[in-house]
Amino acid sequence: QVQLVESGGGLVQPGGSLRLSCAASGFPFGSYYMTWYRQAPGKERELVAYISSTGGSTTYADSVKGRFTISRDNAKNTVWLQMNSLKPEDTAVYYCKASRRWDGSNYWGQGTQVTVSS
Repeated sequence: QVQLVESGGGLVQPGGSLRLSCAASGFPFGSYYMTWYRQAPGKERELVAYISSTGGSTTYADSVKGRFTISRDNAKNTVWLQMNSLKPEDTAVYYCKASRRWDGSNYWGQGTQVTVSS
């Protein structure tokens, strides 16, 4: 059974930090590239960060560049999103997604809420 389980969300003050985790099971994690998306109320889901299957390549949305860091450990079947210098506009539900290009398979997690507020 394929599972992606996010954790680590919560309420944080502006300028604070959170580390999101996404634990994968039920599929060959090391052959999938991973992405983090977020969706704020009333807005479309947007891509936040990408990491290649080996972890050797990462990209970020301009809005989070320099503040967020995506990483993975294929031995632990886990991907993380370290979020620093959080802003109220970072408030959203954050989702991890696993994707594989050659067969087009995709899996989504259930999401974790991040709220940045004083």
